[in-house]
Amino acid sequence: MLHSNFQKNTDMKKTRYFIGISLLALTLVLNSCGSFFDEKSNGNISAETAITDAGTARAAIIGAYDEVQNYYSSYTTLGTITADNVVFNGSLSQYLQLDQISIPVDNVVTVAAYQGIYQAINSANTIISLVPSVSDPALTTTEKNKILGEAYFIRALGYFDLGRGWGGVQLRLTPTKDIASLKGVKRSTLDQTYDQVLSDLIKAEQLLPDVTASDSNLRNRAQKASVRALRARLHLYRQQWSDAENYASQVIAETTKYNLVTPYKAFFTAPYLTSESVLELTFSTNDKNSFWNLWYLSNLGGQYTLKPSDSFVTKVKDPTIGGSRSTLVAGTSPNVYGVLYNSTAGADPFYLIRIAELYLIRAEARAQQNNLTGALSDLNVVRNRAGLVNSTATTQVDILTAIENENNIEFAFEAHRWFDLVRTKRVGAVLGVTNTNLWLFPIPGSDILSDPDVTQNPGY
Repeated sequence: MLHSNFQKNTDMKKTRYFIGISLLALTLVLNSCGSFFDEKSNGNISAETAITDAGTARAAIIGAYDEVQNYYSSYTTLGTITADNVVFNGSLSQYLQLDQISIPVDNVVTVAAYQGIYQAINSANTIISLVPSVSDPALTTTEKNKILGEAYFIRALGYFDLGRGWGGVQLRLTPTKDIASLKGVKRSTLDQTYDQVLSDLIKAEQLLPDVTASDSNLRNRAQKASVRALRARLHLYRQQWSDAENYASQVIAETTKYNLVTPYKAFFTAPYLTSESVLELTFSTNDKNSFWNLWYLSNLGGQYTLKPSDSFVTKVKDPTIGGSRSTLVAGTSPNVYGVLYNSTAGADPFYLIRIAELYLIRAEARAQQNNLTGALSDLNVVRNRAGLVNSTATTQVDILTAIENENNIEFAFEAHRWFDLVRTKRVGAVLGVTNTNLWLFPIPGSDILSDPDVTQNPGY
């Protein structure tokens, strides 16, 4: 479940247990009906009685966030080890396959991410389907709208993450209740997938409330600013520069709520939920995030599977490139390790959207529109926070390169680098992966075998 800031964790766990028991017979009947259904719906098929009152509605939305938590360790791995900041340093072949961009259709990490995202989407679909009909005086219209807005946001996030990782996908907009509902849905194009993301974000923004700076605990719950931030990212990916600038500006303008914190490491050392975060997924010692385990040395209790690359360590420790961001790594060569996920107690968040990203989104959007002065201004905000002098880039090409390089250091161990290089078509030039088929991940083979409407990406 989520961080203690979420209310009614205990109630939610009891409710999930009740729902699981009530659906056990249906799950057992369907267990032999195909791996797609088994994996994607695993315990998350919702009966019509699953959400009936205020308590179960509140529990359901916390459960949907829980599903996002569940897929994000795999998804973050996909965004890091496939690029040049992180290398394989373990014994498990699934990570070596990702590092070498030689990914089979049954790679454990890609399968877990893909199917985990659909689980989160199915949770959101259930809420969107059932919450509007709940009649309970304890569930006010305002709270009902908030829960629905969060569900639309989670579905938008899920389809955005699917789109940038796998291309156009099947758009499932109703709850998966039985095996028949899995059939007959063709894959959409990437544009159609992103159109659905936009549609959900528009709906989410209409439903979600604005919150004040004092509501810092809501940095782990979607609100209007979260929607605008994800929309800025979506428009950047679609090369809709004016819209990307506009929505990034709306979030940046909320200076009472969102600011770059200093020093750089302050946002990823306890206490969390700083003004840096537009949205993060929070954990606690009772609800642990074990992702640190992949980064830490064995003598510190970790597996040390994901290791900062030598080239990244050189850059981040260069005071003219990394500045204060050198605190992302610890140890000495050859045993340097990443410390963004640093709490062996398991309380580290996943940082879904930081305000630094909004500055760099706006910088890139402005540069693409030839507002080079504005682009440099935003770029330098991020550089200056890291203790660096202003960029000396002057031309549009040089400024865009400087922004790419800044993104590379700023978000080195977050789910950015690989996806940034794919969206800018720079994977070949930077990573040497010239086969564009490999710029998308494979659809899990089990899904294709169990559903004739699921087609594989070219090259797999």
